Amino acid sequence: MHMKKLPLLAALLLAACAHMGSMDTDTRPVRMVSESTITGFAFPESVGCDATERVLYVSNFGGTELKPGEKDGKGYIMKVSLDGKVLEQRAFNVTMNKPKGQWIEGSRLWVTDIDSVWIFDTRSKQSRRLPVPGAVFANDPAVSGGVLYVSDNRGDQVFSIEPADFLAANVQPKVTSLLKGREINANGLWPARDGSLLMAGFAGADKARGIQSMARGGAVQALAAPGGMLDGLYEMRDGTILYTDWKTGSLNSWSPKNGVQMLAKDFKGPADFCVMGESVYVPDLVKSEIRVIRLGR
Repeated sequence: MHMKKLPLLAALLLAACAHMGSMDTDTRPVRMVSESTITGFAFPESVGCDATERVLYVSNFGGTELKPGEKDGKGYIMKVSLDGKVLEQRAFNVTMNKPKGQWIEGSRLWVTDIDSVWIFDTRSKQSRRLPVPGAVFANDPAVSGGVLYVSDNRGDQVFSIEPADFLAANVQPKVTSLLKGREINANGLWPARDGSLLMAGFAGADKARGIQSMARGGAVQALAAPGGMLDGLYEMRDGTILYTDWKTGSLNSWSPKNGVQMLAKDFKGPADFCVMGESVYVPDLVKSEIRVIRLGR
């Protein structure tokens, strides 16, 4: 594994050590300043940013063929430094199938895996797998207010799991299907600053989906963003939304004021990304690489 365009490395590391800062509250349109590429993965679907330890966790499908729904036991989570060095090829000694979206909060890491969701302690390495009854293709986890939300893209539903921290064996979490059959096809999830849950829709190439907002009471509202095959999702401090789109092979930003801005293109499979500092770590599932997009205003 190596990082291409090494002259950018120092800038990327400095940017990754801080939060979004002034860039995140600036009202000018966000733009790409520079980019680099990390290689050496096996179909990476998601990158999780651990801001405390300043490392990345990468969910890999493994194998030599892209089979996102196959229960083959070849998946794993890799721990990687910000400069692309492998710290742990397999961060957790468990059998996984096709690990997808991740959410990191403190020392807890949640990862979806087809019909279940895992929780790990990144320090002790303790783990627990929780089956999600009725899930067809679990995609992305997000935690807000002690509740874990899990999207089921192909099942067109969103689950809530309470409590979110079910690592202890004596904790019996409650699993509830919140939305089903609404033609949202939620993939990426993000807890918005206004208390709602943002959902990025991904369906077939002939079915455009957009970004939806689900209020605490369950009411769903479509945001005025264009449709596509949306995957990863992130809300900046000023309300600007970053998202990836398979249909256009791109990383984009959207806000009511500035509309859609394409930040980076030429992805084959732009999946579930994370943001640390001014850097966005976007996995290209199809190319088996991660592109590091440095943003500015």
